[in-house]
Amino acid sequence: MATKQYFYGLGRRKSASASARLYDGKGEITINGKTASDFLSGNAELVAKLTDPLALVDKQGVYDITVLAKGGGVSGQVDAICLAISKALASINDDLRATLSKAGYLRRDSREVERKKYGLKGARRKEQFSKR
Repeated sequence: MATKQYFYGLGRRKSASASARLYDGKGEITINGKTASDFLSGNAELVAKLTDPLALVDKQGVYDITVLAKGGGVSGQVDAICLAISKALASINDDLRATLSKAGYLRRDSREVERKKYGLKGARRKEQFSKR
């Protein structure tokens, strides 16, 4: 049996990482074995954010997408998935790469949580100063 050809992209955000595979299909998005709306608990805003790169290049309904997302929270995972889909689309065609790059979908948001330091309440928060 021949394997289906796919386009691959890897995205990361905060402590979340996601790998996306784009197959020729009807536009179904599967995340960790669930449909996108089930995985995101029906949050239409987050589902729309997933499909923004596809809508930008007029490829909605052209590819079936399977995603494996790990780590972080829901918002970080959605941003990682968005980057992974964008990278997979960019690997298809250089014209798509230019469009996605101009819109900022190929830029990784490198902000991470700063670690807590000893003697402090958080990363930088100190105890309240008491004069007496």
